[in-house]
Amino acid sequence: MLKHRGFPSRLPGSDFQFTIRRANPKGATPIIRRERHADRRPADRRADAAFLAALWEHFGEEPFARGNLDAGRLSWLFGREVVPAEDPFDNRSYDALLRIDMGRAMAAFPDIFTNPDEK
Repeated sequence: MLKHRGFPSRLPGSDFQFTIRRANPKGATPIIRRERHADRRPADRRADAAFLAALWEHFGEEPFARGNLDAGRLSWLFGREVVPAEDPFDNRSYDALLRIDMGRAMAAFPDIFTNPDEK
């Protein structure tokens, strides 16, 4: 399992996990698309935004391996802002390639992608 060095392990001041410490001996937890409803808690929304911002800062528009990124946190963005970068896509592989869908990411989280000097 690839460990993404320098990637934040969690949202500061919270229990929202961004990475895992070690591979599961039974295999990787599958990445699934989770529905985000309009009534989600503000803390959950902040965690999604912080995770996507970390992905953007760490990988940009380049494809990246799932590696030690948390499947639960990826699942909140999967199929929308984070999409498979390979076909066929194995949602149970630590080596699976993903990428940020810039159009959807910018529409859903505009604050992440705006230049602070332009505000």
